[in-house]
Amino acid sequence: MLRVDVRELRRGPVETVGSIPSKDPLFEGLDVHLAEPLRVSGTLESTGSGDFFWRGHYEGTAHGTCRRCLGEFVMPVDGDVEAIFSTDPDLQDDPNVYPLTEPVAKVDVTPAVREELGLNVSQYSLCREECAGLCPVCGADLNQGPCQCSVSPKTT
Repeated sequence: MLRVDVRELRRGPVETVGSIPSKDPLFEGLDVHLAEPLRVSGTLESTGSGDFFWRGHYEGTAHGTCRRCLGEFVMPVDGDVEAIFSTDPDLQDDPNVYPLTEPVAKVDVTPAVREELGLNVSQYSLCREECAGLCPVCGADLNQGPCQCSVSPKTT
């Protein structure tokens, strides 16, 4: 449950565990293509009148394109999230705070997950660290072996 009823927080911190489908509209506009539902867990607690703090973690896999060889691959994605949700009008413009409007009935932590996922997934990932890339002349995938182009570097 990634939406917490604030009445549950009267008894103390609330564990948040759930998943977000890979095709969820939440991820629209991000250049992140999840391969499976994103698993999310954390703890939400009240920190004062109208303020809430969530510490969580997400993990899953995403489709990527290698920046060297342009090959498609699946990469792990995971990260930690710390977020403040607040009804304080003085904090509404703070980029580190997720604004809530009064009266608060539920706190939805998914916008914080979306933002952290978008910031942490590299658009310039590698299929593997030792990826040889493409030949700059003929475009052959050098991971498959040396290319046969006539302008390949000469050995002396």
